[in-house]
Amino acid sequence: MSNRPRNAWLSKTAVNGALVLAVVYMLLPLGWLLTAATKDAGGLLAGNAFSFEGFDLGGNLSRLAAYNDGIYVHWYLNSLLYAGLGALACSLVSVAAGYAFDKYDFPGKEKLFGVVLLGVLVPTTALALPMYLLASEVGVVNTYGAVLVPVLVNPFGVYLARVFSAGYIPDEALEAARIDGAGELRTFWSIGLPMVMPGFVTVFLFQFTAIWNNFFLPLVMLSDQKLFPLSLGLYAWNSNAHAEPDFYPLVVTGSLLAVVPLVVAFVSLQRHWKAGLTAGSVK
Repeated sequence: MSNRPRNAWLSKTAVNGALVLAVVYMLLPLGWLLTAATKDAGGLLAGNAFSFEGFDLGGNLSRLAAYNDGIYVHWYLNSLLYAGLGALACSLVSVAAGYAFDKYDFPGKEKLFGVVLLGVLVPTTALALPMYLLASEVGVVNTYGAVLVPVLVNPFGVYLARVFSAGYIPDEALEAARIDGAGELRTFWSIGLPMVMPGFVTVFLFQFTAIWNNFFLPLVMLSDQKLFPLSLGLYAWNSNAHAEPDFYPLVVTGSLLAVVPLVVAFVSLQRHWKAGLTAGSVK
């Protein structure tokens, strides 16, 4: 009996130690980014990025905003457009499709859903070239639509939405709405969508993160720098940094600012996740 408290203490110590190591591993790059963004090119190349010596964050931000007539701000707005609008539309499409797969019966439903699941297994990079060829045929290459249209489909989001629909939307509520005279579209919009909002937010966050970090699709589709998202624009700057070291502070400071929308999105929408986790406890 005396060994049990000791074993429990050792287990807790091991688990907490592993968690601390994981947190340090994940936060170390962000910490480096925070300190490195305060330095000029000389300070970065000197190898003392983890110190705040030579603090010049304001100067880096000014140079970042002014370089090439504010092209970074243009890239930032492009990324917000691609990620915000694309994730919102994709989430709505995914939730509607998942709702239909869950609540309606139609011929070949499970086979069609199996095809959707097969789409989860296909890497997005493998689809970039075929999508480029299709976009070239339609004539939308090097436009906003070339990046926005492909991200409207997310097979994993459809699967996730079907799971949420089965767990959060009771058939009785839909039947009551139909008895009251509501059409199918009104039933989905007024009853189904609010009930499955935690799933909508989950799909939105996954897709927002994926589009914000998307690199290969814009690389294939876009050649006009004014249409670049942040990922592609910072890559172009980083490629020039080997020949011109003055690009290093721009790349590092720009990368730090690129993290902000992801942090804001997750922090501001986390209450919907918490609501979803506790929704089943009162049933």
